[in-house]
Amino acid sequence: MEVLEAYDLTLSYRSAAQLCGVDHHTVARYVAARQAGLDPLSIAGPARGSVCDPFAEKITEWVDRSQGRVRADVVHRKLEALGYAGSQRTTRRVVAALKADWRRSSSRAYKPWIPEPGLWLQWDYGDGPIVEGRKTVLFCAWLAWSRFRVILALPDRTLPSVIGAWDRCFRLLGGAPTYLLTDNEKTVTDRHIARVAVRNPQIVSAAVFYGVSVRTCVPYDPESKGGSESTVRLAKADVVPTDANLLAAYDTFAQLEAACVAATGRFNARTHAVTRRVPAEMLDVERARLHPVPAEAYTATFGESRAVSWSSTVNYCGARYSVPYLLRDTRVWVRDAGDDIVVVAGGPEGARE
Repeated sequence: MEVLEAYDLTLSYRSAAQLCGVDHHTVARYVAARQAGLDPLSIAGPARGSVCDPFAEKITEWVDRSQGRVRADVVHRKLEALGYAGSQRTTRRVVAALKADWRRSSSRAYKPWIPEPGLWLQWDYGDGPIVEGRKTVLFCAWLAWSRFRVILALPDRTLPSVIGAWDRCFRLLGGAPTYLLTDNEKTVTDRHIARVAVRNPQIVSAAVFYGVSVRTCVPYDPESKGGSESTVRLAKADVVPTDANLLAAYDTFAQLEAACVAATGRFNARTHAVTRRVPAEMLDVERARLHPVPAEAYTATFGESRAVSWSSTVNYCGARYSVPYLLRDTRVWVRDAGDDIVVVAGGPEGARE
């Protein structure tokens, strides 16, 4: 504005340049742009070469090969080996621009997902609080159509705990869905062969028992199960004691379980931002599309199998626990239930703790 004002006053490129402290070519360019009806700031001056120009193709190759992850300091070291004489600041600026271009051209395209009721349940884990000196785990599930969230406290991520969380979750929902979507943890996926996930045989057996099909997302791609990721974030912010929520530490595992029940009730009683409906009310509709859960839980939910010795004891986690003497020379299941060690014995009348 001052450049154009000075030119209107003097009608001289050089005089206006002296008044504004700029080059007279800059004044001429601004005036020409105004005469042509263009934005003077949109008319760039002559492009100046950069010390990175001879290496631009190589930097672009590194950005493409790393899928936009390569660091500028790594690029700078590689360029120095090729004879590059520029500064690290210049390298950072060029790499940042090329990585931004790569993200724009290679970013994922999104579209709304409209799930069918009764089909999809996503689950994931979050780090729970320390209770009595032991780490805990938060099992976070999300029913896709109704947006109903389930948060359960677990002592660990072992297979009995995971299948036990399935059973509790299904009974809380009032039925089981068709598909379960989660990460590629060892309890679910043993390995990948030619990018095909090979399932853990025990998790497959449990899935057959409950009539569900286990699916896993693409490795290192949490966005493919965003519902459970959001549930984990909410659960950790609401249940785990932090400076932000000012929660006190939990004295017992039972207190943590009660906090998870309370958080589940709060999340499902408020209107969801997308559906504009209450998830608990939508679950009443979706429950008709869920299939029934077996009356008895899958045996793996009882815990790890252990043999009862002649002295009527079982070994579990380096300690010996007594059981009724009538169980000698049989096998029982043992699990850690947070505050208690639970032993389950089978018989003609069914399983009993």
